[in-house]
Amino acid sequence: MRDRLILLPGWGLGTAPLQPLAEALRGLDPRLQVQVEPLPLLVSSDPADWLDELDANLPEDAWLGGWSLGGMLAAELAARRGERCSGLLTLASNLRFVAEPGWPAAMPAETFKAFRQGCAADASATLKRFTLLCAQGAADARGLSRQLLAAAPQVQPEALLAGLDLLANLDARAALQAFVGPQLHLFAGQDALVPAAAAPALLALLPDVEIGLIDNASHAFALERPHEIAAAIQAFLHEAGDD
Repeated sequence: MRDRLILLPGWGLGTAPLQPLAEALRGLDPRLQVQVEPLPLLVSSDPADWLDELDANLPEDAWLGGWSLGGMLAAELAARRGERCSGLLTLASNLRFVAEPGWPAAMPAETFKAFRQGCAADASATLKRFTLLCAQGAADARGLSRQLLAAAPQVQPEALLAGLDLLANLDARAALQAFVGPQLHLFAGQDALVPAAAAPALLALLPDVEIGLIDNASHAFALERPHEIAAAIQAFLHEAGDD
């Protein structure tokens, strides 16, 4: 169904950060069915387990999209489904979340290791710190951080740690290269978690996909500026539908 879009959220904060974007998209095109689906609650960090769960529960022949971790999983699922996926869009989502020599435009490995150790020691404090990082660079960073934290679901620390380990294990480069459907990847210029340098790095890897950089926006730009992001997505969906 080219008129159905499934959006997957990021790590730890549930579906609430994507709801304003979903509403904005519905407002632009009432025919578009937008579903924000929660991530699986797994204690496995094996990407295959997460993809099996998503593939079994999400509608086929729909557009797949996601924010951050959700975008990485959407990319992997799009590649797995192939022609059974109408297209892919990612929001503030890196190809690898943790840097390596072949992909330096990501979070330094030592920074990620310290963050994971913090989560293992005090998950609630780490989640609060995470909302501050998500909001960093926004016009009202403090207000955005409070909004993210207030809507965050209660998640067991084991599941949060599994999600972090999944983030470290995922590498979407092969998936994006394998998926031949239309792709849109939006990045934020002031993102504290996914460097803006990931945008040109992705374009160098895949020169035929659509990439956008939203200036002066935070990692949580889907919540910060939902109408602007919705307009970019709607224009892309319209253009892809005309092909």
